[in-house]
Amino acid sequence: MNYFNHLKIGSNEYIHKSKRIVTSCNSNELQAYVNNLDNFDYEIGVVPAGFEHRADLISDVFYGTPTLDWMICWVNNIDDPFTGLNVGDTLKIPKLL
Repeated sequence: MNYFNHLKIGSNEYIHKSKRIVTSCNSNELQAYVNNLDNFDYEIGVVPAGFEHRADLISDVFYGTPTLDWMICWVNNIDDPFTGLNVGDTLKIPKLL
């Protein structure tokens, strides 16, 4: 399986139990990106019916991939999307560079 990095930032490669793991976690580039999230431009959205508790669906609408669900939760201080993404909630959606 190839690693696809939607944010186009650095990655690290590890060997775990004889398997090659590639991830952006712990990369300097990811840390700088996360530290800079407050400086991004945002769209403001409201969670519609059918998208409650589904950061992956919201990510797919705005970014074309469900894998950036973590960013939507992070920026909006949502620890658990099953309790924090309710119909009518207002969300900040960072515009990607």
